[in-house]
Amino acid sequence: MTRLRLSFAAAPYDRIMPLVDGRVSPRGIELIYLPQVVEETFWRMARFQEYDVAEFSLSSYLIARDRGEPRLTAIPVFPSRMFRHSAIYVNTRTGIRQPRDLIGRRVGIPEYQLTALLWVRGILADDYGVRPEDIEWYVGGEERAGRREKLPLELPSTIRLHPIPEGTTLNELLVNGALDALIAPRAPSSFLTGHPAVARLFPNYREVDADYYRRTRIFPIMHVVVIRDDILERYPWVARNLYEAFERARQLAFAELRQTAALAAMLPWLPAELERTCAILGDEYWTYGVDANRHVLETAIRYAIEQGLIRQRFTVEDLFAPSTLEEFVI
Repeated sequence: MTRLRLSFAAAPYDRIMPLVDGRVSPRGIELIYLPQVVEETFWRMARFQEYDVAEFSLSSYLIARDRGEPRLTAIPVFPSRMFRHSAIYVNTRTGIRQPRDLIGRRVGIPEYQLTALLWVRGILADDYGVRPEDIEWYVGGEERAGRREKLPLELPSTIRLHPIPEGTTLNELLVNGALDALIAPRAPSSFLTGHPAVARLFPNYREVDADYYRRTRIFPIMHVVVIRDDILERYPWVARNLYEAFERARQLAFAELRQTAALAAMLPWLPAELERTCAILGDEYWTYGVDANRHVLETAIRYAIEQGLIRQRFTVEDLFAPSTLEEFVI
């Protein structure tokens, strides 16, 4: 029987690999998998809608949904989640020791709309009283000059956003002191090579992350899976079938993570790390679907409004294909 062939771009996560290696097959669909770094996938999908199905930035998706372009619809599959206290880097000569020291400072970011930035700005505002308008934001390429926003922004005048000088990078400006801090999902090369001028604002980020989760019950969602609207208009059944397949793949990946005969990842104490994680987050800490993630998604929507990224106050149901919001019952 002929199956519908759809291109699918995403990073090669363990939770999608069963869809790639054939252990899970979406009903009626053949996925043509394109492994890519997330920055490439997001840029090509936001600018040109090159793929039928793709991993996509949650914050950029909220912007697209708010404006109606590009025409994409998500399913409640979250291939990337991550705590982000570790994403704040400071120049050690600036005297920045705590979050409130960021007020009035020059802070570099790769893009204002990044989901990592959405969460960091929200946490700074909620937990430390540092609002987006309290900071001078400088945007540009982290390791290579010339990066720009994937989708154009329409920010309120209270948000002070400046391009960095042409031909420069955030990494070099952080090292030489032209920037006081950098917030980015990828650690800058200066930090990875141990440059003495660069350090994390939260060196004990693991403890801070755990405390944040205990207080808020939020394990931040970074990415969703989106489908082009023209695909769904022709084949509306695709959303539900893909959602079910991604869920089966997630369950398989988690089962493999739990087995102790051989390590699923190159971490010597992986079983102990998983036990420690479950003790803090619970056994089902990486869930798909709307109901289990409503509080996290509502918080992301609130942050996007407060930070000037979107204007509409969506409900969670507004964001996802309707067929993924309900279950049939026999």
